[in-house]
Amino acid sequence: MSTQYGRFPGARPRRLRTTPAMRRMVAETRLHPADLILPAFVREGASEPVPIASMPGVVQHTRDTLRKAAVEAVSAGVCGLMLYGVPEEKDAVGSGGTDPDGILQVAIRDVRSEVGDDLVIMSDLCLDEYTDHGHCGVLDARGRVDNDATLERYAEMARVQADAGVHVVAPSGMMDGQVRVIREALDGAGHQDVSVLAYTAKYASAFFGPFREAVASSLTGDRKTYQQDPANARESLRELALDVEEGADMVIVKPALPYLDILRQVADATDVPVAAYQVSGEYAMVEAAAANGWVDRDRIMMETLVGAKRAGANMILTYWATEAARQL
Repeated sequence: MSTQYGRFPGARPRRLRTTPAMRRMVAETRLHPADLILPAFVREGASEPVPIASMPGVVQHTRDTLRKAAVEAVSAGVCGLMLYGVPEEKDAVGSGGTDPDGILQVAIRDVRSEVGDDLVIMSDLCLDEYTDHGHCGVLDARGRVDNDATLERYAEMARVQADAGVHVVAPSGMMDGQVRVIREALDGAGHQDVSVLAYTAKYASAFFGPFREAVASSLTGDRKTYQQDPANARESLRELALDVEEGADMVIVKPALPYLDILRQVADATDVPVAAYQVSGEYAMVEAAAANGWVDRDRIMMETLVGAKRAGANMILTYWATEAARQL
């Protein structure tokens, strides 16, 4: 065909966008229910689920409703469940995190007995839910997080979580050397088959805001001395090299949406599976905008998940996991 601009080129990319079937056939990125991991909160002593105001649709579970949520996740095809405990009591060293009868360990046993190996049961390995100061580690006399003293607590947490039956421990505290210490603790306790999902790039992000309500955080101050500075990218690759060398089986980038460039760099630089965590603030923004009629909730839900997958995530932690899996 000729026009006043001359003959059109033969390449017409729109030919591959003509119908839904055509678009599905040539899609470069495919999201599957098995890509999704559901984060879930379980509250000690709760007799009914407690809604999280800043995360509409998400609750602090009772032990019974957590079991139900696990079964629903399996039914939808979700691959994993990341568990967070919300204890009734806290102290300076986070004793509840290493108590064999603490809420997280009880929840691990509950879910494992309910669904067995049908879900990959993961546990947050961090002290912030259990400390009265809300930090991810033990404080020294000057009120700073003591890296090496914290590692001793992490080793104990790893052992009790593994004893409870978890498949994967996920150290999220960003302490130097945490992966090696946890790997050695697991192996020394006979838990060679328990995997480590390392929080390789966890940024000191404002997107974590609603999560603080979800875990009833007692945080005073901030976590900028151990979580990464949002301005830094190369630092993530250094953390990645250290975590893999120390024995990480999988790594994670958190948050997802503001750090898709980091996710891409990490995915390109490693041959271990890479996860992205679509955090509470990402979820809350979409839910709030949708509640006001400003955006198409379901389309944005899927678009953000596909975006993380396209950027290199093998797995995505998302509060929409069960819902999205059903739609898929």
